[in-house]
Amino acid sequence: MDRRVDLGVWPGPPGWGGAGVVVGVSQDMQGEISDRFRSLAAIPESQIGLAEGAFVLAAEARADLDIETGLTSIGELVDRMRPLFDAADSPSGGVAALNHAFFELERFRGNQERYDDPRNSDLAEVLTSRRGLPITLSVLYVELARRLGLEAYGVGFPGHFLAKIVGVSDSLEGEIIVDPFFARTLRREECAERLRAAVDEDGEPLEVDARAWLQPARAVDIYARMLNNLKILYLRDGDGLSALGCFDRILVLQPDSAPEYRDRGYLLEQLDCVRPAIDDYSRFIELATDADEALHIRRRRDALALRKPALN
Repeated sequence: MDRRVDLGVWPGPPGWGGAGVVVGVSQDMQGEISDRFRSLAAIPESQIGLAEGAFVLAAEARADLDIETGLTSIGELVDRMRPLFDAADSPSGGVAALNHAFFELERFRGNQERYDDPRNSDLAEVLTSRRGLPITLSVLYVELARRLGLEAYGVGFPGHFLAKIVGVSDSLEGEIIVDPFFARTLRREECAERLRAAVDEDGEPLEVDARAWLQPARAVDIYARMLNNLKILYLRDGDGLSALGCFDRILVLQPDSAPEYRDRGYLLEQLDCVRPAIDDYSRFIELATDADEALHIRRRRDALALRKPALN
């Protein structure tokens, strides 16, 4: 079976952005889900570092990825940063030392030139290239901060993932918000400005409450968001089976996510996997909170049930 699917004539669910081309996609998510990945859904974040989870995720696409080598590289980064961090004479000074080491000495930045390069989602590649997506850079930043003794979290801010350090007693708000992609700190007022410019998937303005949007993200939600980035790239490249692998793994992490069942159903339908598509539509209907959307999917499911399966 050809793994490429022509998605150009099928817009897909809202937010997929239509068809397009991504050059150089050599990774895929078509293999079996590993036991180590499945454990991410069950292990509290406190028992496994964010970076280790990100390496486990990347290994789903690259069988040659050595997770322990990646963790060793992060340990070496911490060793290089620690003298500067330990020399700081205040909590905010420690954060400033981390930022100087991360952005100026180690030269980590967002990949603005090749934002859609799938390697930006692979933490091992980011450690080599020093370039990545907001979420990948934030995961690395949080990991380094925690190893240095800071209380750090990833923040699922709309459209652009952030990091923050809390318990900074000499800062104005007791915390410092960091944008690792653009290598800068943000005031809460700046975050509110970003929210005022943001819209939801229906094009409606978001509620401007920076404090609500700056809450720490759960580890499983961070991994799911990273997988979603890859999923969109695979769909734009027409690689339906690798996108399907991303859906499968997101649902391991978020087993009650109604939109993921709906969207996987769309993709399975396009792949002529009729019975699994019907099952996903049915699961979506069970979980859906929007009655109109549930009715729409119910009609789509019932119409699909009348379709004769393709001959193989």
